[in-house]
Amino acid sequence: MTLLVLGLLIFLGAHSVRIFADDWRTHTRARIGEGAWKGAYSVASLVGFVLIVWGYGLARQQPVLLWTPPVGARHLATPLVLVAFVLLTAAYVPGNAFKAVVKHPMVLGVKVWALAHVIANGTLADEVLFGAFLVWAVLDYRSSRQRDRESGVVYARGRTGPTLVTVAVGVAAWAVFAFWGHGLLIGVRPFG
Repeated sequence: MTLLVLGLLIFLGAHSVRIFADDWRTHTRARIGEGAWKGAYSVASLVGFVLIVWGYGLARQQPVLLWTPPVGARHLATPLVLVAFVLLTAAYVPGNAFKAVVKHPMVLGVKVWALAHVIANGTLADEVLFGAFLVWAVLDYRSSRQRDRESGVVYARGRTGPTLVTVAVGVAAWAVFAFWGHGLLIGVRPFG
C-alpha cells in the first residue's frame, strides 16, 4: 500500500500544482523555462504512474475488504464509465458540444470514472486509488472553472458533426476497453 500511496502523492501532487500553487507554477515556469518545466512535470508524472501501477498490483495480491458493493453498483458503473470515455474523448475533438457545456471534459471524465469505481469496488486499495482520483478531480474541476471565470474564458459553441464524432469514438473506445482491454490490462472482465 505504501507504493500506491507514494505514487498517488507524486502523480496527483504534480497534477495539483495549478490547483494549490498556480502563482508558484507560473513563476517557476518563467524562471526555468517551458521545456524544463514540462520535462520535470513529465518525469514526476511517469514516476508517480509507475508507482501507482506497481503499488496497486501489490495491494491487490492481499486485498483488505472494507465493504461488499451491491450488485447494482457494478451495473451502475458500466454506464458511468461509458460517459467517462465520451467525456475523455471530448477533450480531444475540437468543436464538440460537450466541451462547450462542461468546459473541462477530461477532468469531469476522470471524476465520473473514479466515482464509478469507488461505488463498484470495496477493497482498501480500490478505495484509496479511486477515492484519491475522485477527490483530485473534484478539486481540479472546481479550480479550473474558477480560473475560467476569473479570466473571462468563453468556450465556442459546439457543432453537431464534432459532437457525433466524439460520441462515436468515445463509445467505440469504451467498448474495446470494456470487452477486451480491461481484462487484459487489469485482470477484471466487466462483462464476463
